[in-house]
Amino acid sequence: MSEETEKLAEGTLISHLLELRDRLLRSMMAVGVAFLPCVYYSNDIFSFVAQPLLAKLPPGSNLIATGVMSPFTTPFKLSFFVGLLAAMPYVIYQLWAFVAPGLYRNERRFAVPLLLSAIGLFYVGIAFAYYFVFPVMFQFFAATTPKGVAMMTDINQYLDFVLTMFFCFGVAFEVPVAVVLLVVMGIVRLESLRKNRGYVLIGIFILAALLTPPDAISQCSLAIPMYLLYEGGILMARMLARARSAEAGGKAGDKVDDG
Repeated sequence: MSEETEKLAEGTLISHLLELRDRLLRSMMAVGVAFLPCVYYSNDIFSFVAQPLLAKLPPGSNLIATGVMSPFTTPFKLSFFVGLLAAMPYVIYQLWAFVAPGLYRNERRFAVPLLLSAIGLFYVGIAFAYYFVFPVMFQFFAATTPKGVAMMTDINQYLDFVLTMFFCFGVAFEVPVAVVLLVVMGIVRLESLRKNRGYVLIGIFILAALLTPPDAISQCSLAIPMYLLYEGGILMARMLARARSAEAGGKAGDKVDDG
């Protein structure tokens, strides 16, 4: 009996590993398919990403390339990240398809909208950084440049800065999802989140200061949306808790009627 159980467990493990391999291969193929057109338009994509800074530079100023291979490698690197970002919904779907069979039905029903919200909020955070934060930030940097100093930014350093900011704002906009998960999993009580708003606000400003450049504009541009999203997460968690309690009450009523 034990040998049969071990063989069954071993076969199940192998089948899971094979499925994981197949889904990883599909994800890599999806990233490659999204990467190819991005490489073809790599220079145009970089010009689009560089536009917020170029619009704030003094007349006649441009970005520069201090490395011999930077004019090629920098847009190429950007193309990879754009392709990865474009293929991310499919990659996350493959991850979900691998994990979903092990979840209960109510967990799947809860996880799907949460997963979609996380993907959408990440994209919204990137768009918010590009269209609202970068123009204000670069205007501030250009206005504070000392006299006699030409503001000429290296394209590789600019790309590293932009990718870091995109990632920070994308992750920061996941605050509502994190709040809902903490409440649903029972790690934090909803009442505690309400009472500790002041401490959370201070922590958010400290975190924003660590993630953004050392200026008040960038810090506030990240901290204020994070706190508003925190409040939105509390609201979402409260609505979800009411829905779950109403559902539990309905099931209890059905049991009483059956009895």
